[in-house]
Amino acid sequence: MTISVGPAGIWETEQLADVAAVTFPLACPPGSTRESIEAFIDDVLSHEKFGEYLNDPDRTILAAREDDSIVGYAMLIHGEPTDPDIAHALTKSPTIELSKLYVLPGHHGREVSAELMSSVLSLASGAGCAGVWLGVNQQNLRAQRFYAKQGFVKVGTKTFALGNDIQDDFVMERSL
Repeated sequence: MTISVGPAGIWETEQLADVAAVTFPLACPPGSTRESIEAFIDDVLSHEKFGEYLNDPDRTILAAREDDSIVGYAMLIHGEPTDPDIAHALTKSPTIELSKLYVLPGHHGREVSAELMSSVLSLASGAGCAGVWLGVNQQNLRAQRFYAKQGFVKVGTKTFALGNDIQDDFVMERSL
């Protein structure tokens, strides 16, 4: 399997949204309602939203591809966080947010996530950032282990709205 990682193109909105619809539920904590997950996918991870994200100069989407198929993606949001609690928790500036990093289940454990993370860190470094931060659900131990292995440390907490449910996230940060 040869994986390549590079910027996603506007022509890939449907593939990105399809990958998001499969992978996002896997990161949700037990007890999340199907309705809340589906509403989030419809509101935040639709084909139309990915079109908006790809046209937003403050966002970068990297796609992991196997042949012509997207098997994972990462979304970065450039700039300092607007949430004062997150801004207070972070120790590095300038920074960039790793908003999303998801890989299709059939590609877990096959270094796709590591390839995406390597590209994320390279992009952030090239943009002159001193650090990268992310939010991860406090119950998502698998993701927390991956991020810790990649050099991220817990620096605070934040909340995340999943429909009407308020989820608790850790804020994790990594120096570059």
